[in-house]
Amino acid sequence: MIEQTEFSLRAYPRGIHLVTAEVLKNIPPLPAKGLLNLLIKHTSAALALNENADPDVRHDLNAIFDRLVPENAPFYLHTDEGSDDMPSHAKSVIVGSSLTIPISGGRLNLGTWQGVYLCEFRDYGGSRKIVATVVG
Repeated sequence: MIEQTEFSLRAYPRGIHLVTAEVLKNIPPLPAKGLLNLLIKHTSAALALNENADPDVRHDLNAIFDRLVPENAPFYLHTDEGSDDMPSHAKSVIVGSSLTIPISGGRLNLGTWQGVYLCEFRDYGGSRKIVATVVG
């Protein structure tokens, strides 16, 4: 069985945002066992699995990304869309555009402290389209 749907996450400000519940309400019913693949259809945002208990993790991740890939670097050529654009593309390459999560017992088989995150790297990225594919 393979089911696929496309949905949009609401617009989020720049930052790392826990979206597990929003994803779960938009995907097809989960089988007893299988896989969920999520693909974000954008090049300036990313999807990640990370700690969902302490919000300081999200703050620290933002700080790390901003140090790794600063805005307004003098060697950027792609600058027409603003100072946050080229860094957002680089950050999305570092984090990645898809996740594959095992399904067990009809639920996402995540670790105790794991959650699905939207990594929004633009100041005004807008809503983000996600393709969810359930294989079971």
